[in-house]
Amino acid sequence: MKTPLDILRTYWQYPAFRGEQENIIEAVLNGKDTIAILPTGGGKSLCYQVPAMAREGICVVISPLIALIKDQVDDLKTKGIKALNLAGGLSYYDLDTALDNGIYGNYKFIYLSPERLQQELVQERLKQMPVNLIAIDEAHCISQWGNDFRPAYRNCKILKEWFPNVPLIALTATATRKVVADIEDNLQMKDPFKTSTSLNRANLAYMVFQVEDKQIHLEKILTKNPESSIVYVRSRNATEQLTNYLQSKGFTATFFHGGLSTEEKNTRLKQWLSEKVQVMVATNAFGMGINKPNVRTVIHFSIPESIENYFQEAGRAGRDGAKSYAVLFTQEDEKKHLKTQFLNTTPSVSFIKVLYRKLTNYFQISYGEGEGQSFSFHFPTFCSTYQFSALMAYNALKTLDRHSILAFSEHFHRKATIQCLVSSQQLFVYLDNNPRMQSMVQTILRTYAGVFDNPTPINIELIATKSRLEESYIFRLLEQLEKDAIIQYQGESTDAEITFLTPREDDKTINMIAKSIETQNLQKEHQMEAMLQYLNNENECRSKLLLTYFGQTENSDCGICSTCIQKKQTLPSTIQTIITEDIIRHLKKQQIQANKLIELLPYKEDHIIQVVQHLLHQQKISLTDKNYYTLNI
Repeated sequence: MKTPLDILRTYWQYPAFRGEQENIIEAVLNGKDTIAILPTGGGKSLCYQVPAMAREGICVVISPLIALIKDQVDDLKTKGIKALNLAGGLSYYDLDTALDNGIYGNYKFIYLSPERLQQELVQERLKQMPVNLIAIDEAHCISQWGNDFRPAYRNCKILKEWFPNVPLIALTATATRKVVADIEDNLQMKDPFKTSTSLNRANLAYMVFQVEDKQIHLEKILTKNPESSIVYVRSRNATEQLTNYLQSKGFTATFFHGGLSTEEKNTRLKQWLSEKVQVMVATNAFGMGINKPNVRTVIHFSIPESIENYFQEAGRAGRDGAKSYAVLFTQEDEKKHLKTQFLNTTPSVSFIKVLYRKLTNYFQISYGEGEGQSFSFHFPTFCSTYQFSALMAYNALKTLDRHSILAFSEHFHRKATIQCLVSSQQLFVYLDNNPRMQSMVQTILRTYAGVFDNPTPINIELIATKSRLEESYIFRLLEQLEKDAIIQYQGESTDAEITFLTPREDDKTINMIAKSIETQNLQKEHQMEAMLQYLNNENECRSKLLLTYFGQTENSDCGICSTCIQKKQTLPSTIQTIITEDIIRHLKKQQIQANKLIELLPYKEDHIIQVVQHLLHQQKISLTDKNYYTLNI
């Protein structure tokens, strides 16, 4: 067998391992169960891929992210490594065939979701496989104290019961000590090798700015740092609106969210990766598994839901080791209203019961039925039909997804239904005169036998793959066929898909997970409070605060975060007093906007901002709804 270093150089073309990778791989090859906490971009996948390649047999990988599973399997295949993807909507026949390949096909990796692991067919076949390693990726999902608890993850321990002598490795980027203990206990690990690479990123400056006008400050940062950037926002609409704004200011920018088609996502990602656009404005659906080392700034336009989310997303900056920035914008009102927003968008058990009943009615699922059925739908239309808050309904669907009641995936999809209006002979005459139609039409005819007899739903992605044509081009051709009276064509856009994983039993279905939902809602509230504490602590080094949260100790300040810089630039008390008196003198006369105040005062802008923030903190002045400073009497 080749050594781990030989395997690394042969398949990944890296000259050497980084950080703790070599120690982790050595522990796994020595048969030790292992818990590895490595930062975002720390090369977690190599820690199980390399040792699996060094031994006979197949590695079973559990991951919660279908998109990431696909990317990793595709990447292994490009390296000539045989890997199976059991995630996604496989038919029983395709799943059966894939599992047989896992037993007899000399595959090295089999990737599946924790939900897929619960299927009896999968369990029976896995037991027959020559498993050499078990890898639990995103292992914090095991713990109810983790950031993204998924109850199905707690059943991963059955793999250890089936293969007691096979090493198990649990990997994550973000885990507190409490979460690590829960992982070890649940997976029944015995004296595991534990390693936690320091999460300290010496090149990454964590900056928290309380600002009045986020857009103006965003412009300044992107102008000062013209290299590759990510801007995280909360909603799909916000990605488009902010992108339009940046483009109007001369920046090259594009946007990314879960509602885009695969073709659109790939196009926008390529533009950003190839440096054709500077800024990617995105929801948190963007970034997982994307390796772009030269991202210079990651900017959070809104307060993240948790420190775990913030730390992981911020960590996408500066993976090449060069000086980079993780910027977070806040406003005083935003912090004050965050708890209210949280309560207004966190679905209670009673709300989830209502939504679940409406959802099953929407798709006309009878009581006791629905298991295994999939439906595409337009999410805004569903919310409008039942007058649901979009964010509340979205969070409820994600909760049902995490608890394996249903699978909820976000992806833009255009459905098409066609029927030929002419005879086969007339169709072939038409194709002779319109050769650009031939590849697509012939693919449809070979794939769908009934298009001459009945309206037939067709899978555009499948047609595109088989005919080697772009999806957008296929839609243009279908529209032309309809215009030429060759077919009857109906198109419909969807942005989500639901697969029901359990039969409909209304309240009984939700009662089974009610306690878990309540525990998770409480945990999310604690995480939100921790996020606010981080924002409100203006005295301690930002990097040290983050490391402390994850149970790591750092003795020295980073020297480059917003707090450390503020300490270096603290104004002498005499100057601060003079600026304070001038600000109060002006505000006694009238309310003043921030930009106007800076124009009026003959001092450095950053000195004025320091004093203003100090006065706000002391509640001597406040900010009106129209962004005017006013003196508190």
